[in-house]
Amino acid sequence: MFLLRHALTEWSSVKRYVGRTDPPLTAVGERQAHAAGRTYALMSDDSSALVLSSPRRAALRTAELAGLVVSDLTEDLVEWDYGDYEGLSHAEVHDRVPGWSVWSHPIPGGENADHVERRADAVLERTRKELADRPVALVAHGDFGRVLIARWLGLPATAGRRFRLDPASLTVLGRERNEPQLLHLNIPPS
Repeated sequence: MFLLRHALTEWSSVKRYVGRTDPPLTAVGERQAHAAGRTYALMSDDSSALVLSSPRRAALRTAELAGLVVSDLTEDLVEWDYGDYEGLSHAEVHDRVPGWSVWSHPIPGGENADHVERRADAVLERTRKELADRPVALVAHGDFGRVLIARWLGLPATAGRRFRLDPASLTVLGRERNEPQLLHLNIPPS
């Protein structure tokens, strides 16, 4: 299974929390998405992959520029809902709530880790059924993608804090002897 994080947006370039907002890719992001397509092509020669995407503009444009044909959209792949912290930087949130982290603190008006974990589990349940027949590519967002990796490995959502996903990076999840594995993490676009 391939996980492609969307390319750079105006808000991700300045490290603002973006959950519900739907900013477009920057010019750099568009170049990253093209390059991510080359990386994906080097790793998978199977054109019959199921491609699931977040319906957000950044994910869809990344998929398009990477040369992926989206099979289906799912709200389960959208980014963590940052509620009242939407549009703020980590530093701005930290000024309000010292020591705050999306991984360990409540998000007023937003999602908690348990809810995001359930969404990730729903995506993985669907993809596990498909993986028996064909490869799957997911086009998603940063923090949600980190939760998805954690859940693939059987870890709690909060373990996602231990993984890094840069814009337009590719991650490959697989199995060996029926054990879930992280085959490649955060491969930059080439």
